[in-house]
This record gives sequence, structure tokens and C-alpha cells, in this order.
Amino acid sequence: MRKLVALAITLTLAGLGAGAGTAAFAQSTAPAKKPITHESLWMMKRVGAPVVSPDGVWVLYNLNEPAYEGDKAVQDLWLVRADGSAPPRRITSSKAAESDPTWSPDSQRIAFSTKREGDDQAQIYVLDLAGGEARRVTASATGASNPQWRPDGQAILFEASAYPGAMDDEANRKAAADRKARKFNVRVYEHFPIRYWNQWLDDMRPTIWVQTLADGKARDILSPTKLAQTPGFYGSANGDGGVSMGAIWSPDGKEILFVATTERWRAAYANVSYHLYRMPADGGEPTPVTPANGDYGDAAFTPDGHTLLFTYSVQDDQVYNLSRIQRVSWPQGGAATEVTPGFDRQTARFVATPDSKTLYMLVPDAAQENLYRVPVKGGVPELVMAPAVGGYTGLDIPEKAGKLELIGMYGSSVNPAEIVRIDPAKKTHVNLTNVDTAAAAAIDWKPPEHFWFTSAKGRKIHNMVVLPPNFDPSKKYPMLVLIHGGPASSNPDQIGLRWNYHLLAAPGYVVLMTDYTGSTGYGEAFAQAIKGDPLKTPGDEINQAVDEALKRYPYIDATRMCAGGASYGGHLSNWLEATTTRFKCLVSHAGEVDLTTQWGESDFNYGREMVNGGPPWAGNPVWKDQSPITYGAQWKTPMLLSIGERDYRVPLGNTLENWSTLQRMQVPSRLLVWPDAWHWITKPEDSRQFYKEVHSWLGHYLKDEPEAPEGPVS
Repeated sequence: MRKLVALAITLTLAGLGAGAGTAAFAQSTAPAKKPITHESLWMMKRVGAPVVSPDGVWVLYNLNEPAYEGDKAVQDLWLVRADGSAPPRRITSSKAAESDPTWSPDSQRIAFSTKREGDDQAQIYVLDLAGGEARRVTASATGASNPQWRPDGQAILFEASAYPGAMDDEANRKAAADRKARKFNVRVYEHFPIRYWNQWLDDMRPTIWVQTLADGKARDILSPTKLAQTPGFYGSANGDGGVSMGAIWSPDGKEILFVATTERWRAAYANVSYHLYRMPADGGEPTPVTPANGDYGDAAFTPDGHTLLFTYSVQDDQVYNLSRIQRVSWPQGGAATEVTPGFDRQTARFVATPDSKTLYMLVPDAAQENLYRVPVKGGVPELVMAPAVGGYTGLDIPEKAGKLELIGMYGSSVNPAEIVRIDPAKKTHVNLTNVDTAAAAAIDWKPPEHFWFTSAKGRKIHNMVVLPPNFDPSKKYPMLVLIHGGPASSNPDQIGLRWNYHLLAAPGYVVLMTDYTGSTGYGEAFAQAIKGDPLKTPGDEINQAVDEALKRYPYIDATRMCAGGASYGGHLSNWLEATTTRFKCLVSHAGEVDLTTQWGESDFNYGREMVNGGPPWAGNPVWKDQSPITYGAQWKTPMLLSIGERDYRVPLGNTLENWSTLQRMQVPSRLLVWPDAWHWITKPEDSRQFYKEVHSWLGHYLKDEPEAPEGPVS
């Protein structure tokens, strides 16, 4: 979140068939395979990451049951036995979704955050597995999130926001009432940043409360500290516009750890560094756990309580740095030691075994996500499992189980993610849920084909090809070149909602995806190589990938090709508009067209300066030479533009500049502005219309018999 660009967020899906409770134990006859549709994609129910009870008996997970009508969508908590001996069962049933579920130390209760009827803000609720309704345990004026049980189970910490100067709940309520009563409406700023993703930022700051359960008393332990009152104090912003501090208890329950910065106001002109802090649970001044500045996350203790683990990446002038696992002896603290020295991959998730000796890790590698292990004391990671298709996207291990149990999620671009029990010795996994396996089996889709080539700069470039339904290799097919966002991301072999590979291919297109320079999953240097070269080399590699695909696959029609993407993929689509006429049409959602405009309008700017060699006025030619609008006189390719009006990451101004240039050059073009959308189109009916627009645009330019676009084309 504090790097060059936002990672493209891939939403993993799964679905719940009829008879949810028995789906894991009954196999139905597979229906005739049919092409995927927006309805079959959108209505797949989505399984959340597994949370295993400390005793290893239960696996808790969220299940999202979507609908096109927003008030009919359902998201509840479900349980399934870790040994698979009983069917899953629903344990909550309310209109409001539950988030941040966590187990009590005795595995008998579950705490979560939700906003139920009568709540002005989200609050923490506790559900006893012995029976009864969930009871609300907080009444925070500004809401409550990220509940964490004290090790003795008698208190819960939670995160909230606080108004300037407010030290308790009464002060927060008064501040909220005063603001609601004022007769004017204005946002006032003296420091950067002012916006993030889809919202304007305010002057509230994050804080930590401790709620004791016996007497119901709650206390804000962080707001009174000098640290929290330091100018520039803040937590870690997350992808949905919120903020988190990742607060956890120490093993003895006497301290609380969290991540925060006092450099927030430096964001316009420097990196913003963070620290991992510790503070007394009953109040007192926080101190850094380890002296290094940088990015911290995922703090967790080994079950024996002797080692603190966390991820850390340095802050320097690079556009991307791997986040690496570090360890610190506890409770001593001090300088950290790297657990995986020399390992040139980023860990997506890590969990310690009950004996505190081994870490199991999920590691993205090209399009896959593989399972590794490494000693907690440090060493060379060992590859445990590398599925041929897809990969593992969630992982948990019970702290107190008598034997090693790995619970994860497995999925791919043709397998909705399901919760599985992993046997690392046998290198196999067994499904604990079969929520949508029958529906997936009824779809005519195949896993992607993979190929590599060596780029003009000598880099190994990974690619995937997705084929359309009813594929016949003797025929010629038009091709869509789909460009991922990021650039610090990649094309995963997983199901996604926003640019679903198979849904895009469904009308009869081959889809080509390339992990160009700057992508992750190929080592730190590969991701860093985009510095000073934000668009040209990635664009060249996409064109080289097209050439390679045409050589390898005779069924691709070189005369009927289109390219498109979103976010950084939109940037590169605009670059292709400026630099080639090989494509019949282009699609750009949330794409920048002018590097200077993007620097000035976006929700962060310093990272862009690091990419482009200083601020726009410093004279580096990259600002002009790699801005697509510089070459507006050469634009000829018909382009479909799309933008969310509430997008502050790649704001509307870039798309309007693009639109004006296309119209000025009389290039056939179509502009879609989504008033309720931000960086991504997430509303179901908006999504359905988006795919309809894209398919219509592609059909008009790529089909043997051109289709009429969705509406008038300017």
C-alpha cells in the first residue's frame, strides 16, 4: 500500500450448491458442460479464508452467497470439522456480514465484528458454541474491528477511530454530535495525503481499546500516549480505504503489539516508514520492538511464546522490495533476524507448527501459489507442494492440536476455492467443503496453457493462454491480450470477478496474459526493473508475447486482435494506443494517459517520482517520453474507455484527457463513466453491464461478421 501502485486485487470465488450441509458427502451427476456466463460466475458463492480453532477440532469460515439485488446477498459464518467427519453448518444468520472472526483460547467462543440492527457502527459480538444468540460486547461510538482475545479469554482488544483530542468514548460521541450539528460542510487539509482509493481522508486517527468481559468496561489505551498524539501518527491503510494496526496480545497478555507510523505527513515528499510497537496492556507509552524503520505486517507469536514473527520490507529508493519474514526473541525484542535469507520470493502467508519449530509458507511463483516450509530458527525454504494447476490461497494450523494439521484453501481459474486439509507428508489435500464443485464441473472451461520466452532484454517472461469453450484447434480464433494491473502483481491461475479470463473468452476468443517486467512472483530484481521505464519495456514485452503466441498457436488469427486491461493494465493499453496499430481495438479501464496528471491527481505521488527519476519539473524525459498523450497525433485504434467516478487511485482526469484526445483525433471511441464505482467495478449489475459492453466492443471489431456495439459509438 505504500509502494508504487496498488496491487491488482484478485477475488477468489467458490459457490454453495443446494443442500449445503451435505454437499461435501454427496456427488451429483454432472450436467452437460456450458460456456460460463456472468450469472454463473457472479452467483458462485465465495468461501472465505479458514480460521482453525486452537484445539484443531473446528474450521471457521465466511461464506458469501451473492445476489444481483444487494439486499438479498447473504454472508454468514460457517463451521466444518477439521477431520471432515460431519457436514458444514451455518452458525450465524443475519442481514449484516461478519468480519474478522477469531477463536477464544478455549475454542468455545467466537468473536467477530458486525453492524447489526440497532447499531450505529460496527461492534464486536461474541458467539458461544454451546448455544444461544451472539451478544454484543462493545458500544464504541466510532465502531470496533479486529477483535483479539486475551490469552486468558477474559478480555478482548479491538481497534477503533478517535477524533482529535478525544481520550474516551464520551469525548468521541460529543465530537461526532458537534460535527453533525454544524451548518457548513467543508474539508480542510494542511498535509498530504488527502484521499485514499475511494474516500476522502479525515482527521480521525486509529486507536486500540481493551474490553473486559466480566464487568463490560472498555478503555482506550492508546489515545492518551505521546505516540498517538504525535503529528503524523497513523496506522496502515488497507485496500478498501480503511486503516488497521494489526494489534495482537503478547503471549502472557500483559502487552499489546501494533504497527504505526509518525511519518504520515511526509507522504508527499518521502517514504513513510513504520514501526512495530509494544505497549503495556493496562496503558503506558509504546516502544519499538525492533529498531529498523520500514514496512511491517502479519505479526504473530510461535505457540511456545518465545519467538515473535512478522514480515518486513526496507524503505529505500526502489519501487518494490520483497517483504521478508523476520524473527525476534520474546520478550527480549531487539534486532531482528531474517528467517529465509537469500530466498528471492515474497511469502503470502506463514503459520508456525504447534511445536514452534517449523513455519509453513504460501509463496506465489509465476501463476501458482506453492507450499513451502522452513525452520523457525531460519534456513533455506523447502518446497513441499506445487500443484500443477492453481494453488493454495489460505493457510492455518491449530496451536494446540496433538498432531500437525494444515488447513488451507485450494483453487484455480477453473476450480472455485474450497477449504482443504493438507497432508504435507503424502503431498495431497482433501476437500472439507465442496461448495460449488458441481457447478464448476458443469462449465466448459479448461486450465490455462503456460509458455515462457526470453525478452529482447534477456528476461524470462511467463505467459498464460486461455481457450474459448467448444474449442477446435483446426479453426482460427480472434485474440484478446489481457494486461494485468499492478505492476507489482501478476496473472494468477485463480478465478476472478473483475476480468475473468474464461468469461472474456466465452464468445469465442483466445485470451493471452503476460507477466511483463515489474510483475511479482519472479524475484525482487524482476519487479524492481521497471524503475525509470514504467511503460516502454512492459509494452515491448506484451508485443513480443503476441509474436510468440502467433508462432506457437496456429489457431490464433493475427488479423483479429484486441488488447485491454485495468489500472496499470489500462496504462499499458493506452501505451499500445500510442505506439502500435496492430490491434483492431483497445479497452482501457482506470488507465493513466499522462504521467504528470497521474502524479498530481492520484492519492499518492512520491512512489511515482521514484519510478520516473524525480518530480515532473526535475527534467527527467520519462515524464514526457512515456506518457501516451505525448503521441496523441498518432492515435488511430478504436478504444473503449471505462472509469469509476469515485476512483482516487487513477482519477477521472486521466480518462477525460484520453477521451478528449481520441475525440480530437476522430478515433472511434466509447466512454463509460460509472458514478457509483471506484477503482474497481464491484456492484453486480454494473459488472454485468461492463462485461456486456466489453463483449459488444470486441464483437464489433473482432468477429467475422461485426456486431453492433452496445450503443452509439462516437
